[in-house]
Amino acid sequence: MNLAKNYALNYNPIDIIEDIFATQSYEFERRDRNEVVVEIEGKWNNMLLFFSWEENMRCLHLSCLMNIQSNVENRSKVFELIALANEELWLGHFSYWTEQNMPVFKHSILLNNDEESAIESKIAQIIEIAVKECERMYPVFNVVLTKGMDPRQALYPMLMNTVGNA
Repeated sequence: MNLAKNYALNYNPIDIIEDIFATQSYEFERRDRNEVVVEIEGKWNNMLLFFSWEENMRCLHLSCLMNIQSNVENRSKVFELIALANEELWLGHFSYWTEQNMPVFKHSILLNNDEESAIESKIAQIIEIAVKECERMYPVFNVVLTKGMDPRQALYPMLMNTVGNA
């Protein structure tokens, strides 16, 4: 049973993404009509943002690749860390890109014609969330992927709630 009407969007969100990054003077590569890649400078290292638009599903997908090469042979620590990190997220999820041997944050949103006026702010929000989560988790992924630290031990400082001022 298909409850959703099959609307065709009057716009391509990839065009809007290009505009967002062009106004901030970022370099990007438009791979095709429905895909763009942007490299941004992060607090710890550069990140690659991959955007793809699936017209039939009206779904915009973002992947934020963290530039951390794994030196750890035992990937069970990596997958344990991903599971633990994902428990703390409200939006999106972490995954592992085995081809590049790097962690990645992913998030997708469904868009409809009636959202055209709000699409730029929605896209800006998912970019902000992806970058914020990658920046927050970069040190944790780094010590697990490069030093083989136990995931729970690496995550412990991130999960502590601090109270007061020093």
